[in-house]
Amino acid sequence: MLAFILRRLAQAVIVMVTVAFISFMLFQFVGDPVVFLLGQDATPEQIVEMRAALGLDQPFIVQFWHFLVNAAQGEFGLSLRQGAKVSRLIAERFPATLELALAAAFIALLVGVPMGVYAALKRGTFLSQVFMTLSLLGVSLPTFLIGILLILVFSVTLGWFPSYGRGPTTDLGWWSTGLLTAKGWHHLVLPAVTLAIFQLTLIMRLVRAEMLEVLRTDYIKFARARGLTDRAIHFGHALKNTLVPVMTITGLQIGGLIAFAIITETVFQWPGMGLLFIQAVTFADIPVMAAYLCLIALIFVVINLVVDLLYFAVDPRLRVSGKGGGH
Repeated sequence: MLAFILRRLAQAVIVMVTVAFISFMLFQFVGDPVVFLLGQDATPEQIVEMRAALGLDQPFIVQFWHFLVNAAQGEFGLSLRQGAKVSRLIAERFPATLELALAAAFIALLVGVPMGVYAALKRGTFLSQVFMTLSLLGVSLPTFLIGILLILVFSVTLGWFPSYGRGPTTDLGWWSTGLLTAKGWHHLVLPAVTLAIFQLTLIMRLVRAEMLEVLRTDYIKFARARGLTDRAIHFGHALKNTLVPVMTITGLQIGGLIAFAIITETVFQWPGMGLLFIQAVTFADIPVMAAYLCLIALIFVVINLVVDLLYFAVDPRLRVSGKGGGH
């Protein structure tokens, strides 16, 4: 187990260094940050002084090393557009994105897993066919179109939910949350559902396919031969083993929800990291873009490690193979 964790940590470090290098290269190809900071009217002396202060007059490898050290400490310099520290901008926007992603993941799991189990156990029924049809629509429709349709129906036509913004928030130290007020939850519903629909349909189809596969295995036949009830077989044996690949997809999708909430945040003007990244791309704000890439990579790496460790808790076959030294 320890060797497995150390190996995964070594792989994570390699991934993070690679992403950091890609992020650092953005600075080399998109203009001179000194010009952005000082403006076009800066004198040559001011430019030379600023380049020395930022360390841009040093060799490439030295600059990259300083970038790595600062990135490890969560520092990415100043935003070229807003003139504020990038770490502060990310810290202000991260709670909104995380709450939106977790709410979407909760909806996807809460609805997708039962729908997938039902579609597998009751395949061929009318409701099962309805679920499969809806899943095709959820996979096929682009997120921005789903968001616009939900706004049209539930905001414009029915007036049930607000169409933009996060609503009032409460500061808990450095963390700001909208989950402590009814209006905050009210604003969260439409963006969370929009972001969850694709993940929900993906989880539903995956659970259905894995459930059908597990139900055909020998140990399920043996469980039936022992006289176990359908409830014990379906939920005590089949569903538990079905959740192993579902955990992988769900874990990766949580990272994907955070990374690709950009479209949803843009449609609903949700003040998260995705909207910040879009604004950074529009104004070529490289420090913000680099920080966003590194943070998303770190989230994926951590989630992958957690999912791999959870395998050992869910699938006993992995624990047995681990103790056997891989024989």
